[in-house]
Amino acid sequence: MTILQAKNVSYFYQDGDKRRMILQDTSINFDQGQFYTILGQSGSGKTTFLSLISALDEPKSGEVLYKGQNIKEIGLEKYRRDDISIIFQSYNLVPYLTALENVLVAMSITDNDMPKDDREVAYNLLDYIGINKSKADRLVGQLSGGEQQRVAIARALATNVDIILADEPTGNLDEGMEQEIVDIFKDLAETHNKCVIVVTHSNEIANQSDKTYFLKQGELMLNE
Repeated sequence: MTILQAKNVSYFYQDGDKRRMILQDTSINFDQGQFYTILGQSGSGKTTFLSLISALDEPKSGEVLYKGQNIKEIGLEKYRRDDISIIFQSYNLVPYLTALENVLVAMSITDNDMPKDDREVAYNLLDYIGINKSKADRLVGQLSGGEQQRVAIARALATNVDIILADEPTGNLDEGMEQEIVDIFKDLAETHNKCVIVVTHSNEIANQSDKTYFLKQGELMLNE
């Protein structure tokens, strides 16, 4: 089932009299239960596209639809809070909080229905992505890069959303840890029916996704 759509989306940067097109009349559908990757060279606009479908920026023309409704009608802040989660390459964790507390903060700001025992749910989420209780109670700065990225994934899951977006989530990780993170994304799509969209430069990750799109010269094309 289609859950997220970009319809005739265009975006450009204006530099004086010059206009640099990043996306031009791009239309694409994303379905639940699928793991997508978006490839492209540095500067091609991959992160810009992610910003548009996550409502961190707005297209110059066209629209982004969540479950058939324009995200502007939903409310961009409400859409960001309740319907999507973003995983950043730099993790964006709160450094003076433990791993558990980082997840609990995310749970506290969403309007989605969550079980009442937040701490137990948070511990279970962390355990699911490979962070045991001992590590969950540590400050995130005391964890390795791979462990911090796992905490960031648990935080994204804590909001109980349908769409998980990730911007170069394995860029700071070694090959072995990269594969473990990719396995989590695959399981989220296949087992938990999430729509997972990962921006990456890695062909190895793309080869494991259900569908790969390649962004080049303003066009987002299915990589077959």
